[in-house]
Amino acid sequence: MKKLLIAITALAAVACNNNKTNETSMSETNISEAPFGVLASGDSVKLYTLKNASGMEVAISDLGGTIIKWTAPDKNGKFEDITLGSNNPEDYLSNTKYLGALIGRFGNRIAKGKFSLDGKEYTLAINNGPNSLHGGSNGFNAAIWTATPIEGAEPALKLTYLSKDGEEGYPGNLNVEVVYTLKNDNSLSIDYKATTDKSTVVNLTNHAYFNLKGEGNGDITDHEITINADKFLPTDAGLIPTGELKPVKGTPFDFTTAHLIGERINDTTDIDIKLGGGYDHCWVFTDQTNKLKSVANVLEPVSGRTMEVFTTEPAVQFYTGNFLNGKATGKSGKKYEFRYGFCLETQHFPDAPNQSAFPTTTLKPGETYTSTTVYKFGVKK
Repeated sequence: MKKLLIAITALAAVACNNNKTNETSMSETNISEAPFGVLASGDSVKLYTLKNASGMEVAISDLGGTIIKWTAPDKNGKFEDITLGSNNPEDYLSNTKYLGALIGRFGNRIAKGKFSLDGKEYTLAINNGPNSLHGGSNGFNAAIWTATPIEGAEPALKLTYLSKDGEEGYPGNLNVEVVYTLKNDNSLSIDYKATTDKSTVVNLTNHAYFNLKGEGNGDITDHEITINADKFLPTDAGLIPTGELKPVKGTPFDFTTAHLIGERINDTTDIDIKLGGGYDHCWVFTDQTNKLKSVANVLEPVSGRTMEVFTTEPAVQFYTGNFLNGKATGKSGKKYEFRYGFCLETQHFPDAPNQSAFPTTTLKPGETYTSTTVYKFGVKK
């Protein structure tokens, strides 16, 4: 009887230890999954929340691979959601602001929704005046991706999507993989990969809107920004690049040293500011290598929050929420008014398929498209 009691006690101890091991394993991954809602189509969508050892949380939906929530500490250690978004998944389909979404097959604009590749002309969906924007009427932002949590010391979420041949007018079956990794230094790495079975064009990015004061807490003109770019791309009235790479020196586009976003944003004596209604342009980095490099820094002086951007891409679209108009209501119930958020969309050049002097965005069978962008948060006290 005594031996039996000892055996039972031993088994109970093993079971207890196994449970502790499982609990530790789950807490190490810091990934939770929850329903996000049901779309009008009847499709259910989910929300995956990553949490790091520092307390930062990033919530991502399988709808559009969209970043729904992103918290960051201020100089007093207070965490606040610093990205624009909605609590209603249907809003991500009904508005055209692309809040937090993955963008593809081609980020930014393609003139007149047409391009030629290997001697054949392709016609795309037109959804921005006469042009095609961010992949068309139903781009990657509107797709439901397959989501796979990745266990490890730093939580990650892998998203995959098959963009079929002819979708929105683009050629080739494009297999896309995007991995979000939340690191313990309060950075979020976004790693993109894609392959195709037919020559096509690819330009992937994320369209997160940031307000380092907290989402809905006023406009972003009082943020200070540096962009490590010595040129930018002037545009026509439809925001299609003219083909010129214009030096930023001596213009309101010179952020090689820190300036407030609002310092020169309304200088309508500058034709490019006037055409963009502020900043909605592509900056070309001084460092054109495809290595991961620091390309931008942002400071919100009251909270002390800082954000540094690293990327392997050659350019960034800096957009200052010029089309936000108060019609969208944010997660905290506040209206998103004019310039309540800014975007730093790392990418290749807009309209590159039609401009041979620009770095190519062509992807051929047997090749692999890869790109990495990192957003790293800190504080300045």
